[in-house]
Amino acid sequence: MKLSIALLLPTTAVAFAPTTSSHRAAASTSSLKAGSDEYVVGILGDLHIDPRKMEDYGTGRSHFLPIFDEAKSDGKGVSLVSLGDLGESKNCDHNPESDSELFAGTTACHEMAAEFLGSFDGVPYDVVGGNHDLEGLDEFETDQENLDTYLKAHGKETAYFSREVADKTLLVGMGSTIFREAQFTSHEVTIDQKQIDWFENLLVTHPAEEGWKIFVFSHAPPNGSGLRVLQENHVVNGCCWLNHSNEVQCKKFIELVREHRSIKAWFSGHFHLGQDYQDSITFPTIDPKEGPYPNRGSCVFAQTSVMRAGTSRDGRQQSRLIRGNKDGFEICTVDHQKDGKIRLDATITFKGDDNEVGIYAHDDETYDHDKYFKVYQPCAGDSLHPPDDGFKRYNSDGNIDPFDIKKDTIAWWYMSCTRALGMLNGNLIEYDSSTLAPLGLVVGADELVGKKIGVINSGLDADTCAMMFEDEEGMEGADCAALAGDIREQAVVLIDPVTNIVTVVQPNEDGSYWRKIVRNKMVRMKEVRRVKAAKMWAADVMGLEDEADANVVSSWGPYTTTSGTAKKTAVPGLTAPSAL
Repeated sequence: MKLSIALLLPTTAVAFAPTTSSHRAAASTSSLKAGSDEYVVGILGDLHIDPRKMEDYGTGRSHFLPIFDEAKSDGKGVSLVSLGDLGESKNCDHNPESDSELFAGTTACHEMAAEFLGSFDGVPYDVVGGNHDLEGLDEFETDQENLDTYLKAHGKETAYFSREVADKTLLVGMGSTIFREAQFTSHEVTIDQKQIDWFENLLVTHPAEEGWKIFVFSHAPPNGSGLRVLQENHVVNGCCWLNHSNEVQCKKFIELVREHRSIKAWFSGHFHLGQDYQDSITFPTIDPKEGPYPNRGSCVFAQTSVMRAGTSRDGRQQSRLIRGNKDGFEICTVDHQKDGKIRLDATITFKGDDNEVGIYAHDDETYDHDKYFKVYQPCAGDSLHPPDDGFKRYNSDGNIDPFDIKKDTIAWWYMSCTRALGMLNGNLIEYDSSTLAPLGLVVGADELVGKKIGVINSGLDADTCAMMFEDEEGMEGADCAALAGDIREQAVVLIDPVTNIVTVVQPNEDGSYWRKIVRNKMVRMKEVRRVKAAKMWAADVMGLEDEADANVVSSWGPYTTTSGTAKKTAVPGLTAPSAL
């Protein structure tokens, strides 16, 4: 049921209504032609609007209005960009007919967000979809229905946008278009192939050689951005980067950044963490004395915080501000906890059309809280620099000797298949082999800390292979010569020094190691309902007073076994005695 926006808006939000017609989002390509090389752009991180808690949004808006007013009076181009996740992923007492419906992704959510974003006194806005913006699960059956409502509310024709904010200066954004249909976690930010093709064509037709400067906006950052102030849940669940679970698409964005020097900056949100840390901004080049060339084209990457206190994961309430002209731009923080104080974070100067140099404007703030971790990212070095101290080398037998794992162990290595594995907070993590950005969890700290880990050869010549598999059911006639192959086969092994049990960490079928274990939210909701139904049924047939006393477990496919036949479905240690 669609509720009238007038019924939803609390009194604190009514003030957001603009005095003139609402300046909603641009179409896929704005007809706006900038008449100046100077511009000011406000960037809002994850809003997660809760209609019961609107005060912080009014305060944040009041901080931006004088900035925009001054810029407009000076003849500068002005624009506002929202990085998505517009509504709170909770029930917000917004629908009298449902006490369980989530606010995020609903018609009411998008209409309220559009009213807020359109209330900055004539400043046009654009928005990119985040991982929560198609979460109107009770209202819409499909992602497409939800997406159509999102686009309509914000006056958009497509999930992407392009706006010329100043002479040959483009603001470009792409949004997530999948939630219900996600192959793995629904909170992965997925840019569909149509948008990727559009983006690549835009870059080809707006080259740096012709003076174009492009600022890109997406909810999550791309793999290869170098941003390291992250939350552990995004790393281990495979939803840190754009198109995180699609290996080819995940790498595509940084490949485009490296190829097209017209991309000058890329802004993202997603992590709900502040802007006080230098690791929330990365530069395309650094002094060779400080380390290897980062290979990020001519692009600065910047993370954006949040406006409302209840959505912050480290206590910060901040937005971003770009102030630019033909010679470069500044990245600033608008601090909503300090009456909108503007702090310069970095100055970027253009060096010709295809290079830029950035300078941090302040030191790191103290990392004095545990609301996030600073991701250890391996460094492979280059011709001027060796790999970092955590790099593990193979011995003369082609193995990595087992070493102890503690919570703070720093170590990483390449497998012969080029996959990169390493330790992070006691977890075994797979890293992208090119960018060395974390991809996901392989083995959790809960079963790894206190053990040893090593890498051994497991490849076999044809004769040995035939002998070993002669009596293995399902492996009769295996082409062992092909199995031996040219790439050295290896096994990652864990050793428990107490029990002397050795565990082999098997890769996925596609050769990757990180476990894509978080499923689509729709699937998980159905699983929860099945378990709840089973508890109610069990309590009834077993005569239990409380369904909570029913002992119900779940099992999942596909079967995992080295046997070529599937005779058993029990899960060792769960629905059957442990195999160990």
